[in-house]
Amino acid sequence: MKMTGLPYARLQRRRSLATPLIAVAALLLLMLLSGCGSSSDEDKVRLKDAPTDIEAVYRAHCLSCHGSELQGLVGGNTNLQQVGERMSFEGIATRIQEGGGLMQPYMDILSEEEISGLAAWLAGSALD
Repeated sequence: MKMTGLPYARLQRRRSLATPLIAVAALLLLMLLSGCGSSSDEDKVRLKDAPTDIEAVYRAHCLSCHGSELQGLVGGNTNLQQVGERMSFEGIATRIQEGGGLMQPYMDILSEEEISGLAAWLAGSALD
């Protein structure tokens, strides 16, 4: 049985208008959600950007808890990707030296130069 008449025509018109509107709404939603919870990659500290000597120290002493992408492996506080935004150079150096929470102190394991180098790199600054 073929549907015809005024009610069917209205239904067809609504469907033809609804499809593009749904597509546009879905696209807008996708665009909005793609920005949620993300941060600029430019703000992140990356291991590949570390000086070679500091990268070696990080790989030897920090990688097992903080991860190869600095993403943190043993809880949210171990994510170092943007640690420079929440801690100063001095704060980072102190944390490395004295430890805190689950982190062991490294003042007897790493040299002052290694600690300063790690802190400078993580804080996003360079030592002169």
